[in-house]
Amino acid sequence: LTELMVIGSSGSTQFLLTNAILGGEVFSKDTSSISDSRKNTGELAGRRVTVINGPNIYDKDISQPKRKMELRRSKCLCIPGPHAFLVAFDIERISPNEMRAHKLMRGRFGQHCLRHCMVLLAYEGNVDRGALENRVQKTDWQLRELIEKFGGRFHLFSKNWRDRSLERELLQKIEWMVASLGGGYFSSNTFQKAEESVRKEEKRLRKQRATEIRKAWTEMEKQYIAEELTSLARGLGTGLVVGAVVGALFGAIEGPGGMVLYGIIAEAVNRCRY
Repeated sequence: LTELMVIGSSGSTQFLLTNAILGGEVFSKDTSSISDSRKNTGELAGRRVTVINGPNIYDKDISQPKRKMELRRSKCLCIPGPHAFLVAFDIERISPNEMRAHKLMRGRFGQHCLRHCMVLLAYEGNVDRGALENRVQKTDWQLRELIEKFGGRFHLFSKNWRDRSLERELLQKIEWMVASLGGGYFSSNTFQKAEESVRKEEKRLRKQRATEIRKAWTEMEKQYIAEELTSLARGLGTGLVVGAVVGALFGAIEGPGGMVLYGIIAEAVNRCRY
């Protein structure tokens, strides 16, 4: 599973990129901001990927405390760390803020995060991709300067997520970048703190749930024994009664598919504090 953290400066670009990666309308085409961090899983050119989105870097509608909280939560959603940061820009809207985005990236994710970054440039309509690439690499100095700030790696993607013509090329670029860095995920002190926080909370919740399960067992045992056991035993026999009690108990406590375990992990992530 490849973990991808998608970063947006402003506007809808990061959400259009997530749609393009996962091949569906995860976010509506009108989405230009979100106030909470989100995690979605799907496939890119046959490879299983997870995409993490958070609020835009320059979103003015989010308070500073909320921004910091969601930054922490986005890290908790992709522990132990992402394999790649995909930084999305609109090729026709490169502002001074976009030119400073790399500095904010370093401040939020660590000094060396830019080595794990790739710039994703969104375009619209049917265009000559060769001409666009030539523009990026040779004629548009602002785009070239922007990309150099992120290590010179870039990819063009269509705002229309139904255009899947370049998805394999994107996957290959991501794989090459990850392989050139040793094949692992990015980590920093803040991601390590996020992981420690989630593991600690997960351990606490497991202990709490174990106590709750023991208590529930005792209460349900009393209920079944006092109200049902005698009458059931007459018709079913002791062995079937025990099976019925155990089955009912774990069905009630754990739910289908072991949802308690997943619930604990999800709750630990939601309560991530560091």
